[in-house]
Amino acid sequence: MKREQLYGWGHTSPSVAEVSEPASEREVSDALITNGSVLARGLGRSYGDAAQLAGGHVLVNRLLTEISPISPEGVITLGAGVSIDELLQLSIPQGWFIPVTPGTRQVTIGGALAADVHGKNHHVDGSIGKHVLGLHLVTPSGAFNISPEEQADLFWATLGGMGLTGVITNATLRLLPIASDQVTVDTLRFNNLDAVMEEMVAHDNDYRYSVAWVDCMTKGASLGRSILTRGDHAPRGATTTLNGPKPPRLKVPFFAPRGLLNQLSIRTFNEAWFRRAPKERSGELQRLSSFFHPLDGVSDWNRLYGKRGFVQYQFVVPDNQSDGVRRAIELLSASGVPSFLAVLKRFGPANPSPLSFPLPGWTLALDMPVGPSALPTTLDKLDDLVLEAGGRIYLAKDSRLDPSKVPAMYPRLGEFQAIKERVDPSGVLASDLSRRLELLKR
Repeated sequence: MKREQLYGWGHTSPSVAEVSEPASEREVSDALITNGSVLARGLGRSYGDAAQLAGGHVLVNRLLTEISPISPEGVITLGAGVSIDELLQLSIPQGWFIPVTPGTRQVTIGGALAADVHGKNHHVDGSIGKHVLGLHLVTPSGAFNISPEEQADLFWATLGGMGLTGVITNATLRLLPIASDQVTVDTLRFNNLDAVMEEMVAHDNDYRYSVAWVDCMTKGASLGRSILTRGDHAPRGATTTLNGPKPPRLKVPFFAPRGLLNQLSIRTFNEAWFRRAPKERSGELQRLSSFFHPLDGVSDWNRLYGKRGFVQYQFVVPDNQSDGVRRAIELLSASGVPSFLAVLKRFGPANPSPLSFPLPGWTLALDMPVGPSALPTTLDKLDDLVLEAGGRIYLAKDSRLDPSKVPAMYPRLGEFQAIKERVDPSGVLASDLSRRLELLKR
C-alpha cells in the first residue's frame, strides 16, 4: 500500500489516499473489513472526483484481469480490471465487438459498469447495463453473484452506482457480432441546431450509431451549426479485415501553457473543423477505433487543457424538452465560455437503475477549460436550466454540482441509499463524489 495523490481525467480537485492493487477477491474482502473508507478505481477516466477518496483506501482493480474464452453466442466473463481496449484486442479478431462503448476504450470493465456507460447507440441498444448477464460483487456484508434475475435490485443499483454498493470483481457480458473492423459512415453538415435536431428525430433510428458535433460558440442564424455522423457495422464483403485497435499515434508530452485553449483558438478550430467536413458524404468506411475512439489516438490529450484542467459537463433533457438544448447553447454562446468539444446524441429508454444517467431525450456533452471567470456562473445557470427541464447531469463527469439539486435530478436516490445501506450498513464504501454531493445517508 502506498500514499498517492489522485486526479480525475479533468485534472481538477485532487485528493490523497492510501492505494493498493488487490489481485484476488480475498484481498478485496480483507480491505472492506478493515477500518476506514474504501473505494474501487480503474484507469481514472472519470472526469471529476468519482474515483477518489480523500484519506481513505483506494483499490485499483488492474490486477483483476482474468478473461474467459468467448462462447459461440458471444458471451464472455471479464475481470473488472480488464480495459475495453484489452477486450477489443481479443474480441475483434474473433468477430465480436463490445455492445456499448463510451468515447474512450481506456476504461476498465468495472469502471464502465459503475458508471453504466452509454455510447452513440443508446437510442437502439441502451447503456452497457442492458448487456450484462451477471456480475460478482464484493461488499462489506459479503460477496454476491447478482444479475437481472438474482438480487435484481442490488444488480441495478450497482450499474450506475459509481462504486458505492461494492467492488465489482468480474462481469459476464454478451458481445455484438461483427463482420469486419470497419463502420460504414454517412456524414451531413448543418448550418444550425434546429436543422440537425430535425434530421436526428427523423432518421436516427435508421442507424445503429449517431452523434453530432456542435459548435457552441456561434450565434444567430448559425447557432449550433453541426456535423452529424451516423453509421452501422460494415457488412460482410465490404471489407474482410478484423484487426484490433492500434496504440496511440501521438502523445502530448507536457501540460500546455495556460490559456492555450481560449475563445480565439477554439473559435478558429471550430471554424476549420466545420469547413473541413463534407456537406454530404455516404458510405465512407472508417476503422472502429477512428469512429468510436478518435481521442485515443492521442495519449494524454487532457494535458492540452493545461495544469488547471477542464470541466466536462454532460446533461440530458427529456424528449418533450428539446428546447432545453437550444437554450443551453444560447447560454454558452452568450457567456463567452469556450467549449472545445460539444457532442449531441439522442437517448432511448432508461433502464431500471436508480442512478443511471440516460433517460429518453437529448444529451449534450461539453468540455470547458478551467480559467474563464464566467465559468462557475455559467455552469450554475446550466444546472438550473437542466433542472427546470426535468433533466439531470452525469455523475461520472461531474466535479462541481450543488448537492441540493441532486435529489430532484435523481428522484430515486432514496431507493439507491436503502439498497446500499443493506449491503454496507457501516458506510465503508464512499468517494469524494459521494461526500461532495451528499449521495449517502449520514
